[in-house]
Amino acid sequence: MVDAQLDWILAPIEQGPDASWLKAVAEKTGCSLAAVSHWLGPLLWQRGMRSLTDLDGFLDPDQYRPCRPFELSPDMPQAVARLVQAQQRDEKVAIWGDFDADGLTATAVLWEGLGPFFAKPDQLRYRIPNRFTESHGLSRAGLDDLATWGCQLLVTCDTGSTAIAEIAYAHDLGMDVIVTDHHTLPETRPPVVALINPRQLPSEHPLADLSGVAVAYKLVEALYGALPEVPSQPLTQLLDLVAIGLIADLVNLRGDCRYLAQVGLRTLARQAKQQLRPGISKLLELCKRTGDRPSDVAFGLGPRINAVSRIHGDASFGVRLLTSRDRAEAKDLALEAELANTRRKALQASVLAEAEAQLAQLDLATTPVIVLSDPQWSPGVLGLVASQLAQTHGRPTLLFQTEVVPDDEQQLMARGSARSVNQIDLYSLVQAQAPLLQSFGGHPFAAGLTLSVENLPLFTAGINRALRSQHPQANASSQMSLQIDLEVTVAELGRDLFKTLKLLEPYGMGNPVPRLLLKNVGFTNVWERALRDQRGGKQRFYQVTFELQDQSNAEGFPGHWWGHRRDELPQTSCDVVIELDVNMARSQYEARLIDLRPHVADAVDSRPIIQDDLSLAQSKPPSSLANGTLLLKSPAQIWQELVGVAKYLSRTGKTTRRDRWCQRLDISDLALDIGLASLQQLGFCLVNGAEISDLDELGLRGQPQTPPPEDYQAIAQPFLAAIQEEQFRRRYFCSASSSAQK
Repeated sequence: MVDAQLDWILAPIEQGPDASWLKAVAEKTGCSLAAVSHWLGPLLWQRGMRSLTDLDGFLDPDQYRPCRPFELSPDMPQAVARLVQAQQRDEKVAIWGDFDADGLTATAVLWEGLGPFFAKPDQLRYRIPNRFTESHGLSRAGLDDLATWGCQLLVTCDTGSTAIAEIAYAHDLGMDVIVTDHHTLPETRPPVVALINPRQLPSEHPLADLSGVAVAYKLVEALYGALPEVPSQPLTQLLDLVAIGLIADLVNLRGDCRYLAQVGLRTLARQAKQQLRPGISKLLELCKRTGDRPSDVAFGLGPRINAVSRIHGDASFGVRLLTSRDRAEAKDLALEAELANTRRKALQASVLAEAEAQLAQLDLATTPVIVLSDPQWSPGVLGLVASQLAQTHGRPTLLFQTEVVPDDEQQLMARGSARSVNQIDLYSLVQAQAPLLQSFGGHPFAAGLTLSVENLPLFTAGINRALRSQHPQANASSQMSLQIDLEVTVAELGRDLFKTLKLLEPYGMGNPVPRLLLKNVGFTNVWERALRDQRGGKQRFYQVTFELQDQSNAEGFPGHWWGHRRDELPQTSCDVVIELDVNMARSQYEARLIDLRPHVADAVDSRPIIQDDLSLAQSKPPSSLANGTLLLKSPAQIWQELVGVAKYLSRTGKTTRRDRWCQRLDISDLALDIGLASLQQLGFCLVNGAEISDLDELGLRGQPQTPPPEDYQAIAQPFLAAIQEEQFRRRYFCSASSSAQK
């Protein structure tokens, strides 16, 4: 079904860049002035790219100056020195990775990067936990295995920061440990030679957002600088792996992260064409992509690299797939990944349906954190389904598989994955329940954890209590928002718009894929197909294809909707939010459908009202009836309009009457007073009109602040609650009136 909880928030219309700025951007990018004025300029301006100097490095990685590897951590010299010592002494070195795409690419980077210094497999080996039988991080059993092999130096990647007990055990076994990671830091430093973690840096540092693979790459870069005569291949040949891990891990692509992703995608496309990594080349062939775009990783390579461990548990497969130069082996591995990915989609859809059925039995009004469990759920897809539920329902979600511990048939354990939303620090919420847990790890927006099944009720009650304590505003009425960047027509979709939007790539957190709003469109030529695997087996996962039409273009524009059925598309006109993509297999541009809703003229438009005359005349009243149902803007949309009008009044020095403001926002006088109080907390100050002193005439002055998201939500909450109460009453009386008339 279409997600009815999403609040559509169209980017505010503000005073944008001047003509000289637009002209300079057009010259830098080679775009037409029209394309910059209508599309690229507003997007750059909205995303804070307002300095022409900063824009150079943002658009062109060749003009960006990346940080030196020793800027990442004060421990980098010790890490390099210990690796040099191990090379000089012919010591045995082990790499301990993780089973997601970031951990697998990080392991591959160290496997190839350290290969010139240590003979494989006699002096160098890697170990990755099994996704099904082991948890994230180090384990005593795995360390015992490495000790038996004779390991003297252990290098972790994408894991290890909080494994204090396990690292102490490794030390007792005679191993030195270098940790490269990007997850949450412990309060106490583990007993390591070096701890290289970007979370030690200030949040604004260009290296602060590095993922596990990028941290591993920086260590190899530093080692190559110390012993430049040893490596037989250039360091840049590892950049394709870095791009895959960075994009798949959904880190904030700014600073060095954006630079590494940009140059890494170049390397990926070039090496894929040359088949330097035949496994990756075959995967790109199977998913019909070229490797030069972030979506090729996000929707192509990333899911397939993860798929085999999600279905079978074995994650070491992923490193072989990424690094094997044997074309026959690489082809077989790629085909296995493709088959597993198709099965993963079907399994994910099945678990999602079962989780939604459980969720229907809960009272979401008293459940700010969703916690569900089932003994039959596959642990390989729990994180994916938890993410879907968190996005759909607007609250942190934890899903568990319950199983009997092999060595203790009386002990039922719950192994789970957690995902967060709305900037809620999930790691701290889970950490507060530490006495109930056997193990856990992760970062603010994702975590993995294990606990006894008998502790699940206490855990569920505790984490819900913790969220209410830390975020009092979290309640059943909180909605997820869908941020929309531009409003366009069907006629504007195509090559010119695609090429313009591509200049902002690579996309990621902080620079998301532009979302485009199209109003009053219809669907034609609708087809539905069930996904089939490489062996022809039909899967329970569907794709709908269609053509979009509006008054601007009668020919139609192709699009698709993954995971949905044709009967979910309306037969009447509607408004849609899409992402513009390219289908290389069909050599055509396509719309990827994100969300849709019935079209009601001007009923959904959250752009702040900043007309020069603030005219409140409308063709129909702000709230209206459609098929007997009262149509109201969401509280979040009304808040956006309130802030937009305030910015306009502050910028122009104009005033407006209270009654006209209430009429335009469709709110009561009392709600307006609450809204004005919230605006003052944002930095606005209330002043009297220039010509009359009657309080019915309102003006606002001052520069609004931009507080942290949690503070901004707290400031807006009283106004949102007042609007919710008003709308509840209005809907009640509307319903009562309709019933009386019947």
